[in-house]
Amino acid sequence: MKPITSRRNALVARYRAIARGDEPALLLLDGAHLVAAALAAGVGVRQAVVAAADLGRGDLKALVDGLARKHIEVLTASASVMDALSPLRSPSAIVAIADRPSYDEGRLYAGEAPLVVIACDVQDPGNLGAIVRVAEAGGATGMVAAGTCADPFGWKALRGSMGSALRLPVAVGRHADQTVAQARRRNCRIVGTAPRGGRSVFDIDLRGATAVLVGGEGPGLPQLLIDAADERVTIPMQAPVESLNSAVTAALIVYEARRQRAPREPRRT
Repeated sequence: MKPITSRRNALVARYRAIARGDEPALLLLDGAHLVAAALAAGVGVRQAVVAAADLGRGDLKALVDGLARKHIEVLTASASVMDALSPLRSPSAIVAIADRPSYDEGRLYAGEAPLVVIACDVQDPGNLGAIVRVAEAGGATGMVAAGTCADPFGWKALRGSMGSALRLPVAVGRHADQTVAQARRRNCRIVGTAPRGGRSVFDIDLRGATAVLVGGEGPGLPQLLIDAADERVTIPMQAPVESLNSAVTAALIVYEARRQRAPREPRRT
């Protein structure tokens, strides 16, 4: 394995540029968990850099062997170089460059009753990543980051999703209204979240094709989107709590949909 010994190496500058989002077709995988998830999901990993001091770790050695079997170039680096390559305050033992996944509309709205989460203007990448993670965990068919959302494939959002963004179909919609129109063309019922005035999440039917709109931190969904929704849903909350984190809101609705969609066993008499 070729070593990188200088922070001035051109590869260091490229990894940092990808972490900033300067190469939209590529993403930075920071940490063994994300690199392993990318390999398992069939994401195109182009290159990896491993901390030379950690090469003896069993889990890392197995990961490096897996990269080698796929003929992916693996380089080693000193601690100071890893500190420059990884955007984390405490650098990971491995970072990698990979191709950004892409999915067609059919995968996003797969099946007879797709469940798609549309995050609108969620600007915190950690929250956005958590929404992707809960969408996959709860059985949604896809997720769309619409409007002024953070990049769901930025390194912070990827870490927040714990690899879910590498498996679940995730799209980006620059305009939320166009994203909603796309969901309507797929025969989805539009369910908009509202802090008050909507029906309880436990009283609405989420069994059919559904697109759930979740707003960003603070302002929530724009009023135009709330007014245009087929159904307004409100999460019941004990006073004096007035609002919930966007990822928590998404989780409650997705899991209520999962509960409603689960096959019901006949009652025993």
